[in-house]
Parts: sequence; C-alpha cells; structure tokens
Amino acid sequence: MINTDNAIAQMKKGVLELCILSIIERGEAYPSDIIRQLQDSDLIVVEGTLYPILNRLRSNGYLEYRWRESTSGPPRKYFAITEPGRVALETLRRNWSQFVSSVNQSILNQTANE
Repeated sequence: MINTDNAIAQMKKGVLELCILSIIERGEAYPSDIIRQLQDSDLIVVEGTLYPILNRLRSNGYLEYRWRESTSGPPRKYFAITEPGRVALETLRRNWSQFVSSVNQSILNQTANE
C-alpha cells in the first residue's frame, strides 16, 4: 500500500526549487517571507528545509544575497535571483508544464480505459 502522506510530501519537495525561484523572481526576499508565501500556497516549509535549498541555489549561481539593516534587530539576508537563475527558472517552468501535462494525460488515459 502506498504511504500517501509520504508521496504527497515527496511531490511537494520536488517542486520547491521552482516555487522558491518564482517567489524570489518577483523581488528580493527574506527567508521568513519565502516561508510564509509557500505556506500560503499549502507548501508547508520550515527553515530547516528552506536554508539548504537557498544555499544550493546560491552555490549554483542562481541566487545572490545582500545584507540589509533591520529596524527590529540584526541585519537580514535578502535573496535575489541572478540572470543564470532566471534562465534556470524558465527551464524549470517549461519542464514543469510538460511534466504536469504528461501526468494529466496518464491520469486521463487510465480513467478513460477503466
């Protein structure tokens, strides 16, 4: 039997880079703002999940960050997308669209044959 909770978690995990890059593409983002936007979309993410992804995207040259002073504490790290990040995001979007189309086609075909 399929562990549906685990399957759903794995599906969400697989699209986080696409979602994170899409959020940051709209403008510089602070990690807690990214988490909030993901949670608003029912993609539950915690800092322990987000930071490794942000670091990996930065290491790949897709993101950069800068420190900004905060009125309520220490300086904060804000992430911005780079040009290679925009190219990667566009590739991810194209692949995501194709993937969703393929999955939907598979589901429709299976339903039609039953």
